[in-house]
Amino acid sequence: MDKGQEPATFMNILRGIAAVSMLLMAAPAGHAAGIIIGVVAPQGGNLQQLGTQIFAGANFQVTKDGNTFVAVNEPCEDNSGGTIADALIAAKVQVAIGFLCSETLEGALPKLKDANIPAITVSVRSRILMEDSLKNGWPLFRLGPPDGAEAARIIEVILRDWAAAPIALIEDGTIHGRELTEAVRNALEQNGLKAAFTDTYRPGQEQQIALVRRLKRAGAAKVFIGGDRSDVAIIARDAAAEKIPLDILGGDAMRAANQPLALADGVHAVAIPEYASQPDGKAAAQAMREQGIEPEGYVLPTAAAAAIAQQAVSAANGKPLADVLTGTRFETPIGPVTFGANHELADNPYRLQEWRNGAFTILGAASE
Repeated sequence: MDKGQEPATFMNILRGIAAVSMLLMAAPAGHAAGIIIGVVAPQGGNLQQLGTQIFAGANFQVTKDGNTFVAVNEPCEDNSGGTIADALIAAKVQVAIGFLCSETLEGALPKLKDANIPAITVSVRSRILMEDSLKNGWPLFRLGPPDGAEAARIIEVILRDWAAAPIALIEDGTIHGRELTEAVRNALEQNGLKAAFTDTYRPGQEQQIALVRRLKRAGAAKVFIGGDRSDVAIIARDAAAEKIPLDILGGDAMRAANQPLALADGVHAVAIPEYASQPDGKAAAQAMREQGIEPEGYVLPTAAAAAIAQQAVSAANGKPLADVLTGTRFETPIGPVTFGANHELADNPYRLQEWRNGAFTILGAASE
């Protein structure tokens, strides 16, 4: 974030929270203009920075739509969800958005169900939590991808583009890198394909020449790397230095700072696009920057959640909001959004991208 923008962002958030508090003290919630949206996010602790992004995005969109938001602190502790739900119900919110932690939702959702208040999380990816929600009729909707969506898109890309070539699968030994690569390996074998080379490399090294030479000996031309961007950059550099042609594909971990070693052009990643650089997000991002808000992290997704809340309430006409949220196309600052019958995004947000001239460019969804 630009240091010159940080105070303005923080002050905008404080003004939004202060305005809500004054409205709630001065009059019943039903007398406030527009609708009332609950915004649940950490206001302190290790996750405060992410909470600040959530409040910034909510304040921007709620102010734009002429609505009101109620800020509720999310400590992300066991057994805190019930208290948070009570605060949302007491404030008479119609939709609650934010929610960084599954601990919050586990305790809050049963009470939110009884109060007919849908919850839209911008962060929690637990597949088990969504399965429990569907089984129990809890009104949970997910604006981010669930566990497994990244692997699913990577598998689609590899089966589509690499099935006829010798494939290498390497990972950095971390839990995420290992599980992601294992999911890819299992899918390939189920489709009758066996990797020509598999390995676990040691991350954080200054060079990976021995690794790229082993890849050459194995005859692998296509390499999926379950690891961080910095390691991918080193592997790509050393392969080029050894004159070993490799097509390299990484995952969402490639969305990181382009340092200490710059990534080489031509490296691919299956990742969630940076919304602020996409056609649907540019206008909102510009408007945010004019207000001193940097559209980073959860800022734009939370603005999208607030826009969805506004449109769902407006379209309800007496119908349960959970029914309206299911299957309806919403226009948001991150583009059109539709939730399927499983309360997940109807479209997997991960996209195949290529690094060129200092930025990732979308090449198209794997299913296209």
